[in-house]
Amino acid sequence: MDALDQVAPAAAGLLDRVDGVLAHAGAPADHRIWPLLRRVGALPGAALTAVLSLRPARPSFHSLLEVYADTRTAISVRGSWEGAGAEVFATHQAALSGHLDGLTAKLSTTEAYGEAVAGWVRESRGAVAAALVPLLASAEAVTVSTEPVSPESAIAAAEIAAEVLVAVDEAYDRLEALMRDWEVELAELPYRPPEAGAPSIDLTTRIGL
Repeated sequence: MDALDQVAPAAAGLLDRVDGVLAHAGAPADHRIWPLLRRVGALPGAALTAVLSLRPARPSFHSLLEVYADTRTAISVRGSWEGAGAEVFATHQAALSGHLDGLTAKLSTTEAYGEAVAGWVRESRGAVAAALVPLLASAEAVTVSTEPVSPESAIAAAEIAAEVLVAVDEAYDRLEALMRDWEVELAELPYRPPEAGAPSIDLTTRIGL
């Protein structure tokens, strides 16, 4: 349990009230809440639910790495055959083995990316919790919680919502930056077969039995 888990029960009740006030009374036309609502695409209660659903998890590709290692071992067996066919096979064998090496490196990169995402989740949950704590004891919270829907309570609700959505919006920005930073390293690694055609029919292949 982290700070967001601890503050969420009280915050959820307040934000539910905030969402209701905004839905009924709106907010002043020039209030900073409007661009934040457009960017985040959710009221603060729904935004909190989304952030609460995020849980850091460290990815593991151990079983897939074992499959790659077993495959590399299997294709390394050439037997005792030789000749034109064996040469073509060896060319493709080397290409596939190199591709498996590349896939292994790509898995390590993907694992590191997963750890970076987990770090983003922890940072984002902490940032939203830090934004919520002072709001729970604020004058705006008292207004929203105790007064009927009115222009005054609408302004108070908009202020609370803006503080929450700023934290969520900044988390989105960090995620977009993280994805841009990793975009090249996470690009697909296609297999490119070698340019080696079938052996000519007049060439000989000898297979040892």
